[in-house]
Amino acid sequence: MTARLSLYQKAENELYKMDSSVKTKFYDFCHQFRLDPDHPSLDLKPLKGDGRIFRAKIDRSYRALLARAGVGADGVQQWLIVAVRHRKDVYEELSVAINRITGEIEFVDLGTVGQSVLRRAGLHLTPAPEEQAAPAEPAPAPVVAEPPAPAEPLLAGCTPQDLRRLGVADALIDLALTVTTDEELDQLIAGAPRLTAEVLTGLGSGMSVDEVEREITEPASTTLEPGFENDMAAALTRTAVTTVDDDIRNVLAEGDFRAWKVYLHPTQRKIAERNYSGPARVSGGPGTGKTIVALHRVARLAAALPPGHGKPILLTTYTKNLTADLRSRLTSLMDPALLSRIDIKHIDQLAQSVLNENTAPGSQRSLITDDRALDVLREVLFEHDEQRWDAEFLFDEWEQIVLGQSLATRQDYFKARRAGMGRALNRPERAAIWKLLDQFTLRLNGLGRETWAQAAERAARYEVERARKIQARAERKEDVGGGDLTHLDDNSSGMRYVRHRYRHIVVDEAQDLSPAHWKMLRAMVAPGSDDLFIAGDTHQRIYDRQVTLSTVGINIRGRSSKLTLSYRTTQEILDQAAKVVHGASYDDLDDGTDTLDGYHSLLRGPAPEFIACADWTDEIARLAEALKQWRADITQPTGDDTARDPSGTMAVCVADGDMAGRVAADLEMKHGITTATLTKDGPQGGGEVHIGTMHRFKGLEYQRLAVIGASDGILPRTALIEKYRTTDPKRYERELKKSRNQLFVATTRARDALRISWHGKASPFLPSQEKTSPEQPK
Repeated sequence: MTARLSLYQKAENELYKMDSSVKTKFYDFCHQFRLDPDHPSLDLKPLKGDGRIFRAKIDRSYRALLARAGVGADGVQQWLIVAVRHRKDVYEELSVAINRITGEIEFVDLGTVGQSVLRRAGLHLTPAPEEQAAPAEPAPAPVVAEPPAPAEPLLAGCTPQDLRRLGVADALIDLALTVTTDEELDQLIAGAPRLTAEVLTGLGSGMSVDEVEREITEPASTTLEPGFENDMAAALTRTAVTTVDDDIRNVLAEGDFRAWKVYLHPTQRKIAERNYSGPARVSGGPGTGKTIVALHRVARLAAALPPGHGKPILLTTYTKNLTADLRSRLTSLMDPALLSRIDIKHIDQLAQSVLNENTAPGSQRSLITDDRALDVLREVLFEHDEQRWDAEFLFDEWEQIVLGQSLATRQDYFKARRAGMGRALNRPERAAIWKLLDQFTLRLNGLGRETWAQAAERAARYEVERARKIQARAERKEDVGGGDLTHLDDNSSGMRYVRHRYRHIVVDEAQDLSPAHWKMLRAMVAPGSDDLFIAGDTHQRIYDRQVTLSTVGINIRGRSSKLTLSYRTTQEILDQAAKVVHGASYDDLDDGTDTLDGYHSLLRGPAPEFIACADWTDEIARLAEALKQWRADITQPTGDDTARDPSGTMAVCVADGDMAGRVAADLEMKHGITTATLTKDGPQGGGEVHIGTMHRFKGLEYQRLAVIGASDGILPRTALIEKYRTTDPKRYERELKKSRNQLFVATTRARDALRISWHGKASPFLPSQEKTSPEQPK
């Protein structure tokens, strides 16, 4: 090998979309280039515009554009493929540079910039000499017209110095300041380097220079040595690239999902790879890469482990199907030997393992659903002829306060804080409630049953006691100068063998964990550097579990980060999704608040559809029509005559399980559309269209998604929560927020296209200006 090739991410994305014939020729080109870059068939020549960029022939029509990237430690010349273009699209005005903020190599192609902007800036693109076409017929003389009045620049409040400070590529600063419309800005952003695109998107959406610097530029910045702007070899190490080797064929064949799974933006990379002095948290809206950061965090921690065979790292999340997804994605990031040292369990599975370890064989309690437990509580209320409180209120009090704060006695309950619970309780009322809940707990015990929340609280108590013993033993050892404590240990306890279960814990979808879950996790890992890493977004909380981390022994102050760029969903979908939760207040898993300020996407697509229907039959019929059109679009053969399989790319989201079953039956029986139902174990059935409740869509994504039944009375469930409007206003507001969050989660599962329909009156959570009538659908 006389040259080493790497592939710039934009070039990789371009290749994914090309015909297989071009890909095959590209593989051959890479093989030849690595053997002999100067081979005459490659015709390697520098462009006149930027001497660091060369063009080389892939075939008669396509060219690879490459930049020299210094010499590797082994003395081999390094090259970076920055683009793959048709020869007519190769211009002299191409350039590469090293970004002054991130230290990454950036490729700028003015050919993607709108002609109106180029003309206004006085720029004219010059095709490379070999690529110039034959002279065109002389154009007719232009019609002289009155020149239009100059429009106000879109970024009129910014200066060139501002854009430089924010990290905009030098070649695009003047152009950005001449943009006058959103369309022109979108064209500029489409071909811009990533940091430039993020900065311009933020400024274009109304963020101030200071806000962009704080939310986008500063998190992406890195410390650079003097002279960095000329050191391409060092810049290559900071740039996200794919090494071109003999496996490149398989890499490209997997499509852009592989790149999305493994790529880390500089902001994300810094969060994933930083050393933290204690618990750390990353937040951000849907699609911003929180899970990707968490997975890379696991990989980084695993790589730093000393040799061994144990599992000192825990990766956990709330639900079973998300755990399976995390395991699958982590497999693509890690060596199997390191993966074997990661314990991957959903949080309730983890609690059950603790209970099994601490419970004698045959004495385990069976788990009971919340609905069944509510029936038991109603029986207790009926037997005591209690009518002051309904079962739902008491069950909430039991889960949120009694179990949430691990209250063991009536006196503890008398002193417990009930912030956010709404209805105030005096001391006699608390005494009566404690008696009822005590009877309820005894009834469950007698049945040999317990709820998931009870199981979590018991597991937390076992782990807290275990941690207390470990701490006590460590203090005793310190008191005796670090000597052996074997003679002091109770041999029956086996304490000398007890250690914290984990060295590091990484939590995904953290917003849905209960206080008991957090207490258990806190006790499972020794306090210290890199102990807990937490990823979550409270806008996606779909269970009524608001936790302040500091109250369960987890202090994240000074170690919190926020992601604002969505890699999954188009800006058009984000704009509508943000309106669903607009105006509601959200916590930040601690004592502060969280917002979607600055949340944006560089992706563009069609505006979401809002469809008002006459009745259920009409709604299903129009849904079926849309699904068939989506299927036709997705299966349209590509340039290499390959038709894509639509299975798993389309989905229908509904409010509850009964509606999911009804939709599946109607689509299959009346319209011939096959479906698969989402369950906790993943899709069940081999149908093309996935159907599930909003809860089941958590953590998933689809190319095209329809939300149906978005009617008032269903979102929110008015019949269930209306009674709280006057009797318990705070509970009412919490229920409304849960419904809002569910719809927000559902809408942000769509990647390219979103469709929302209803019949009757539209949900009050939908953007009001979009609620069209059945007679005038939008």
